Amino acid sequence: MLDVTSSANSDAGKLRAYGGESGDARVARRRAALIDAALDMLAEPEPGAVTVRGICTRAELTPRYFYESFENADALVGAAYDLIIEQIAERALEGFNAGSGPRGKVAGAVEAIVDIIAGDPRKGRVFFSDTLRSPVVAAKRVEMLALFTQLTFQSAPEVADVTGGQETLAAAHFQVGGLGRLLASWTEGLVDLDRAALVDICVRMLLPESRTVDSPAAQLS
Repeated sequence: MLDVTSSANSDAGKLRAYGGESGDARVARRRAALIDAALDMLAEPEPGAVTVRGICTRAELTPRYFYESFENADALVGAAYDLIIEQIAERALEGFNAGSGPRGKVAGAVEAIVDIIAGDPRKGRVFFSDTLRSPVVAAKRVEMLALFTQLTFQSAPEVADVTGGQETLAAAHFQVGGLGRLLASWTEGLVDLDRAALVDICVRMLLPESRTVDSPAAQLS
């Protein structure tokens, strides 16, 4: 015997196309709009609490559409931060792998990071700024530092004369922390450098020996 009720419920759960746009595409578009609105709110000079009502107003969506993608406002903030981490990690790794030689690899990774935060300053502020007091962002930052420290530790043998161990791990923590602080200061306007100068000073600090080889300052001396 055909289970009509089960079949009806299954059909009801499917999102139908509307206006030439599939149901899944509509959900994805609304989700992206909510994340974009969260980035706007988190990047404000004096960000307040991110609430469902505030996000929906900013995204011009009703709470019904908020809850189709997120359980609560904290889940949305976490998703926005994860998106930035994913973009930076992916593009930095691509830049590193595409580089030639130690300086080229480090420069490729730094350039990729700078391009992301320069292309969308909101992402730089959310990712690096210490002024955000969101518990979710604070927890995500701990995860981010651990991830990038591990990536730096794993790539160290390719750009420096190291074999691993606790000293290399300590250096990785130092480099990730220093790079993050510099980029945060740049996004906040505390450091006035153009893109090329910023990338150069980052590379020189990450690879001090490269200064005597191929940095602009060395070439002028």
